[in-house]
Amino acid sequence: MEGTPHPIPRTVEEVFNDFKGRRAGLIKALTSDVDKFYQQCDPEKENMCLYGLPSEAWEVNLPVEEVPPELPEPALGINFARDGMQEKDWLSLVAVHSDSWLLSVSFYFGARFGFGKSERERLFQMINELPTVFEIVTGAAKQAKDQATPQNNSSKNKPGGRMPSRQPEPQPRGVKMSVPKDEDESGEEEDEDEQEGTLCGACGDNYANDEFWICCDICERWFHGKCVKITPVKAEHIKQYKCPSCSNKRARV
Repeated sequence: MEGTPHPIPRTVEEVFNDFKGRRAGLIKALTSDVDKFYQQCDPEKENMCLYGLPSEAWEVNLPVEEVPPELPEPALGINFARDGMQEKDWLSLVAVHSDSWLLSVSFYFGARFGFGKSERERLFQMINELPTVFEIVTGAAKQAKDQATPQNNSSKNKPGGRMPSRQPEPQPRGVKMSVPKDEDESGEEEDEDEQEGTLCGACGDNYANDEFWICCDICERWFHGKCVKITPVKAEHIKQYKCPSCSNKRARV
């Protein structure tokens, strides 16, 4: 939520400069100011958002109360996931959402001021020349730059050389992400009866074999992944999952 009003960008160049300023602020929050950013994202607080400002500053604040908001809003509740993930994974997730928000703000301005096809293409090309926030935070941008740098005629001497392989990242432990069923193959009829009695804590529907479910580690209720906006990929990075109700209870204490 921006406290100081900024000039509204109306041309492609002005929108791009607005994008660069906000992007610089977000990168600062997730790299050089990461300790300060981490402290401000206290899970005990209410739903917080990370805002990048055109002045290259950043702030963690509550979402605007105005409906609809004047500008697209960033991801809500980033603080709730902070302690349930490895710090590196959490920062990467915030970076991905920040990239999405930056694009939405820029093309909001484009739509508002009637950018045509050529102007939208030019804006995207200008944006696409810059590494994403995610690439900066994860180091992917530096790796790509290093790989693109010629190595003393190495391309001539070794035309068949292969790129160094990446080591697989260790997977976090303690994630409760399996569907609610017993692993024992015996007593299938009892298992099916028990599973049929499992209800989603959000929508109240019954368990189904072809759906992804996740269990809250606080209240031990099961939820459809789609109901709580958790995918199997995202669940792999969660050490302790707290459902929306348990998260809100902690925020109000």
